[in-house]
Amino acid sequence: MALEDAKNQIDHAFTRDDLKGNSFELTFAGATSFLRRRYTKDLTGVDIAVTGVPFDQAVTNRTGTRLGPRAIREASALQAPDAPYGWPFDVMQEFAIVDYGDLAFDYANVPAFPAALTDHIRGILAHNVPTVVLGGDHYITFPVLRAYAEKYGPISLLQFDAHTDTWPDDDMDRVDHGTMFYKAVKSGIIDPATSVQVGIRTTNEDTLGVTVIDAREVHEQGPVATVARIREILGDRPTYLTFDIDALDPAYAPGTGTPVWGGLTSAQAASMLRDLAGINIVGGDVVEVSPPFDTTGATAIAGAHVATEILCLLGWKLRGGA
Repeated sequence: MALEDAKNQIDHAFTRDDLKGNSFELTFAGATSFLRRRYTKDLTGVDIAVTGVPFDQAVTNRTGTRLGPRAIREASALQAPDAPYGWPFDVMQEFAIVDYGDLAFDYANVPAFPAALTDHIRGILAHNVPTVVLGGDHYITFPVLRAYAEKYGPISLLQFDAHTDTWPDDDMDRVDHGTMFYKAVKSGIIDPATSVQVGIRTTNEDTLGVTVIDAREVHEQGPVATVARIREILGDRPTYLTFDIDALDPAYAPGTGTPVWGGLTSAQAASMLRDLAGINIVGGDVVEVSPPFDTTGATAIAGAHVATEILCLLGWKLRGGA
């Protein structure tokens, strides 16, 4: 497909014949799946599945992240015609990537939500297909990690965030976006000794053994040194990458549930994500995009780029890093 095909292409979310390849639809028209991938529940021959989790039960003060997956998909239409910048391959040309759609759940039965999400991800992983999850508040990573830990054992967590989300909470049934990684460590889902949190800028006395590279350290040492440190911590362990959009400073991503000043720039995040190529990534997510608090759409654009970089990291691993 090429640019001249734009006059004939529309609604590739439903009409594309091949699961690979770029789309040249009008950016302002058509069905907005993520990067114009085909919507399907059929995972036959699929390499990577993108799925949305429109859930925001527990965002501090600023609800609205349930609308994040929809906004990220819409923003991704701006990227769809082009190969992701800075990568020596085009993940959309080389790999079969689908939009698996959103998790269906009973919004009025919050206690049933975690199991529903774990089962949703478990079903995808059963086909040996890794996921890129669009959130949703950050709690969603906990049920997702349960499914990954079933497959890989205790996971190494690479978390970009303003908050550690390891505040004490021994009630495993509480659905809380600020305590889920405390629970993940305590329940053996993630390995704290080989996990790292980047961009942190809120106080938490006990990080449970997880290495913290705070935002000031990133600013002072730069992305290259930060990535070197991340690689040292992760080693070759199976790693899940979670990117809370509030890892970015509010100047770059104002539409988030919990904005905190002094954060990463979009340039720093882009450099670090790209330079992480080669880590043993098994899946990832981008969370906390809250469109009602950003009428410009900049936060959703950032979220779409983060999700695309996670796709590329997974693709780089699938192709053997060459």
